[in-house]
Amino acid sequence: MKGFVFHGPGQASWQDVPDPAVTEPTDAVVQVDAVTICGTDLHILKGDVPEVPPGTVLGHEAVGEIVDVGGEVRGVRPGDRVLVSCITSCGRCRFCRDGSYGQCRGGGGWILGHLVDGTQAEYVRVPHADLSVHPLPGAVRGADAVLFADVFPTAYEVGVLNGRVRPGDTVAVVGAGPVGLAAIATARLLSPERVIAVDLAPARLEAAHRLGADAVADVHEAPGQLVADLTDGLGADVVVEAVGLPESFELCTRMVRPGGHVANIGVHGKPAALHLEDLWSRNVTITTGLVDTYSVPALLRMAAAGRLPTGQLVTHTFPLHRMEEAYEIFSRAAETGALKVVLGEEQHAEVVPAA
Repeated sequence: MKGFVFHGPGQASWQDVPDPAVTEPTDAVVQVDAVTICGTDLHILKGDVPEVPPGTVLGHEAVGEIVDVGGEVRGVRPGDRVLVSCITSCGRCRFCRDGSYGQCRGGGGWILGHLVDGTQAEYVRVPHADLSVHPLPGAVRGADAVLFADVFPTAYEVGVLNGRVRPGDTVAVVGAGPVGLAAIATARLLSPERVIAVDLAPARLEAAHRLGADAVADVHEAPGQLVADLTDGLGADVVVEAVGLPESFELCTRMVRPGGHVANIGVHGKPAALHLEDLWSRNVTITTGLVDTYSVPALLRMAAAGRLPTGQLVTHTFPLHRMEEAYEIFSRAAETGALKVVLGEEQHAEVVPAA
């Protein structure tokens, strides 16, 4: 089969790789119908995630069909259409019993495309399949469903729920990439008074408006002042960091009100200053987190009911064999207008321009 293989910083290729097979009785093998590229994959290619060994098939999000299962798998069987979660869960360790699947110590956590071969291939082996794949509602298309492997649960759990968004809140989202946009969409489910999006790309700010942001601000045009003007000088109740840069994190801490929450989603590759000289007396809560994906079943139900605007996030589609081109388009998002790219043999061969 073919897969997208990481060879070291700046080097990867779509090439022949061995077919995966069931190696443990809790495994499943999935034929990939749709897969997407994550910003974390770009971090791996840049060399920011050194524990990923050369020779690894990248990717941790997919939709597909079960083609084989181990003898201890009970929840799915060959022929089932499933979502492959970005997080693998053993279901037995202390963290899994608490629902903190991202911290699994039983051979799970974020392993696909990280510590074992991932989903950007024609087939993928999924360990601990009973808790690591989700049967898909028939009403949800593969190109939409793949967004619930990582993007939507990350935004909802690490941003909205960790940030404790409540009805009537002012929520500021710094970074209107795919996860930031999903944070805007899922924050709206909790009836905030307003959602403010901050980014430097006009196309992403337009997308933020479409997904429910009440106000948008260019990062170079005093977004903190806009937040202050809209909140009588108090600041935002919840600020979601969805970029992963030191300056974006520090901007978030300046925009939050006393007693407010900063929910960090972004993947940080460099240290960020924590200005405790300003924050210590303001009762600010700062949370970080790796997604656990416990919200996936509920999010899938909301998607099937038409409550989440998944289609608006997918700007480009490709067949699987154009993986290298898809990476190139996604890595130049500021120029190409790419939000999420989806690949699969059932996808259109032509690039769909951003709205």
